[in-house]
Amino acid sequence: MQISISGQHLDVTPALREHIEEKIDKISHHFDHLTSTHIVLQIEKNRHKAEANINARGVQFHAAGEADDMYAAIDAMVSKLDRQVLKHKEKVSDHHADSARPAE
Repeated sequence: MQISISGQHLDVTPALREHIEEKIDKISHHFDHLTSTHIVLQIEKNRHKAEANINARGVQFHAAGEADDMYAAIDAMVSKLDRQVLKHKEKVSDHHADSARPAE
């Protein structure tokens, strides 16, 4: 999976990059069909924002997190993405399980 990270009004440090890659790697364990991820980190006044777009096979996920600390904003964003990916995985797996059962 390709991960691109960009920053607006801040430099993306190796520590931030490592933290993001570690968190996104946990999401990829839930769903294997992720192809690319684009993350934008922003600072506006005292608010830190993190936004992500994840492309998967046939689906795109988007989430944003906002906090006083960049690491907290990243964690909030990743938890939203994780919920979206798990919900999508449940829908896909439930759909296939229902079609495999014989009609009664």
